[in-house]
Amino acid sequence: MIKYENQLGCVEMSEGYFASLIGYAASECFGVAGMANTSATEGLLSAIRRKDRPDKGVRVRTIGGALVIDLHIEVTYGVNITAIVRSIINKVRYTVSDATGFEVAKVNVFVDGMKA
Repeated sequence: MIKYENQLGCVEMSEGYFASLIGYAASECFGVAGMANTSATEGLLSAIRRKDRPDKGVRVRTIGGALVIDLHIEVTYGVNITAIVRSIINKVRYTVSDATGFEVAKVNVFVDGMKA
């Protein structure tokens, strides 16, 4: 659970909600061919279900009260990877801030593969 406290009270949101929100935002960016599996367990679940989950390749954690997001993506062959990564970082920061009001401390984007 991700917890946020202010003068009006305490707000708690599940990490699954954040992962889905971030997964949708990242997959909408130009040049992203898909999200990559981050672990063997995730790969097995994807093979069994035979469809992509919105939280595939996304890990959200809090360190010292700040949100840290790890994304594992696959890019389209022939596009500028630096531009894609910058676009994803900006879109994810904006989407999380707009939807939840939380500020993102760090977004780590890992390019795990390319698709033609």
